[in-house]
Amino acid sequence: MYSIALKMLIGDRGKYLGIIMGLTFASLLITQQSSIFTGLMTRTYGAITDLSQPDIWVMDPKVQFIDDIKPLQDTELFRIRSVEGVEWAVPLYKGLLKARLEDGNYQICNVFGLDDATLIGGPPVMIEGSLSDLRRQDAVIVNDVGARTRLAKPPKVQGGKPEPLKLGDTLEINDRRAVVVGICKVSRTFQSQPVVYTTYSRATTFAPRERKLLSFVLVKAKEGQNAKELSTRIRERTELAAYTAQEFKDLTYNFFMKNTGIPINFGIAVGLGFFIGTAIAGQTFYNFTLENIRYFGTLKAMGATNGILLRMILLQALLVGALGYGLGVGGASLFGYLLGGTELAFRLTKDLLLFSGMAICLIIVISALVSIRKVMKLEPAIVFKA
Repeated sequence: MYSIALKMLIGDRGKYLGIIMGLTFASLLITQQSSIFTGLMTRTYGAITDLSQPDIWVMDPKVQFIDDIKPLQDTELFRIRSVEGVEWAVPLYKGLLKARLEDGNYQICNVFGLDDATLIGGPPVMIEGSLSDLRRQDAVIVNDVGARTRLAKPPKVQGGKPEPLKLGDTLEINDRRAVVVGICKVSRTFQSQPVVYTTYSRATTFAPRERKLLSFVLVKAKEGQNAKELSTRIRERTELAAYTAQEFKDLTYNFFMKNTGIPINFGIAVGLGFFIGTAIAGQTFYNFTLENIRYFGTLKAMGATNGILLRMILLQALLVGALGYGLGVGGASLFGYLLGGTELAFRLTKDLLLFSGMAICLIIVISALVSIRKVMKLEPAIVFKA
């Protein structure tokens, strides 16, 4: 019976391919849009992910996400260090500063100022140079993407390609000289701005003169000290906001989910993929069943039960569903791979594969239900009608 079901399905090439195309489109759109959405949302807290050393981030209580900088007084650092259970606490400057390029243009950069003594909070991966080189005069480290794109030097020949920044090149950040001593790899920012690292004291000279310049305090808990308990203690003693790394990620993620149109826009795209896929696959599958209704009637007349016919239809649906899902996910993966070196945010996870698979399963169930209902009510006598 099952071989007959497969022959019926593959025998009608037009409708067979039509169902697969509809499911492929749905799978591709759902997987692609969900992956771009996940990539974008991951970028919102990428800087937190890159800083693996601290257990706790301390900040102004009114901060809503990582780029919502509300500077603290430098004296807060000493208050935090005095809290029981703190192994170390170091300052971190974070701000958007203008860099003047060689051709006279300006580029906004995401500047991080690291503790002068320990350099805690530096980039996770160094490609060229060393983190300790930041102790040189006027030293900065830039991320690799920024070095070869937005901070790149103008081409020497008209119409040529821009030249990536290299070690020894100079920039001007707020009219102050900065020398590139390293190239690093970091998570891209939500706005895809270049990332620049320097020491805390140097960052405060790059920044406009203000009374408060301390963006965050990074805290490490002593061995055996629970990070959540310590963050609560810091809040009680200092009246500042203190979050574990995961809590700060969640805070940032939730801000963008609630205060931007990103979830709605991508939700609409995913919904369209689902409904269009359902419409195409459902209509085509139903037409396929109608054209083969006499075959189902013949099988019923030969003694096939409704249960057997039900399993035949489900087998047909599962086959086209698996093929459509595989082709769609493959297309989305190829899309992400080909555009991996661009500013496109794309992150395909196991959870997204499961989500896409469940969506396709739901589509084929909905598509098969109409056909199943038709076949279940079928009278074997139909085969004798003209």
